[in-house]
Parts: sequence; structure tokens; C-alpha cells
Amino acid sequence: MRLVPATSLLAIIDVQERLLAVMTDAERVVARCRRLAEAARLLGVRAVLTEQYPQGLGATPAELAAALPPAAPKLTFSCSGCHAFDAAVASGVSAVVLAGLETHVCVTQTALDLAAAGVTVFVAVDAVASRNDLDHATALRRLEAAGVILTTSEAVLFEWCRTAEHPQFQAIRRLVR
Repeated sequence: MRLVPATSLLAIIDVQERLLAVMTDAERVVARCRRLAEAARLLGVRAVLTEQYPQGLGATPAELAAALPPAAPKLTFSCSGCHAFDAAVASGVSAVVLAGLETHVCVTQTALDLAAAGVTVFVAVDAVASRNDLDHATALRRLEAAGVILTTSEAVLFEWCRTAEHPQFQAIRRLVR
């Protein structure tokens, strides 16, 4: 399956201050999530942002939150069951691109729920992380075994763009410099 902007959803999951503080790859994750969010805006891809228990884990960094719709709070680890997320998925989406924290908890549970519902799921591996490398690596293997498509943020951008003749190609190209 190839990603098409009109039927894609970008989900940025729980990229929050207190989680980022304990991630060795925090700067990369925020930068890649922002790249995806900016490309989604340029290309007309729907996007959703979630925050896990924001009272305890804090908010999404301002530079990332500014590129996305307002955050939808949640208490469940999976985004499934979060009203804003479910509404976005139900709006004609056939593929969801996941990015955020943590790979082995909220990202994995969301991906598995979506896959079970028949949605094609892509995980941008350079835009997800866990506190522990073993948890991260194991989650990616589990997701791939479950049929989730592992990709990168740059691959997603150019797949959404599809051609160098796209009116937004130069803007997309600037995002990957």
C-alpha cells in the first residue's frame, strides 16, 4: 500500500515534556514529528495530536504543538477510544502514519488496535522512541510481525508528495535538508 494524502492520517502520539526529558533521542523525535506535521499541513493530510495524562506528563513542546491541531487528552495507552482520534480515523482514512512516544507502549497499542480494525498502519521509525533501547527495538519487531509497515519520516514525505512536479515539492524538499 502506498500513502495518499487524501486518505492518510498523521497521528503524533504523546510527545510530552516529561517523557521527552527521559529520552536519549528526544531532539530527533521532536524534529521528525515536526517535519511530518509541517508536511501534512502543506499536503492537506489530516493530523491529530494526543497527550497522555497531560496533568502528569506535561504538554507537547510549543514548536511541535504549533504545527498541529489542539492536543486531545487521553488516559488509555492506545489512542483508540480517544474521541478526537477515533473521529479522525473515521473520516475516510485508510492509512495512519504513527509517530511519538513511547514505541513499546502507546505507539504499539495504537498500531495494533488500528491493524485489528483493518486500517493500514505505518510507523515512522525515526519519529518514535522509548526510554529503553531494548523496549524500542522489540516493539518495532513486534509491529513488523503484526503487519505494520515500518518506514521513515522522509520516505513518508516523498510518498505523500509522489512527484517532483507536485506544487509543494520544493517546500517538502526543504523540510528534509
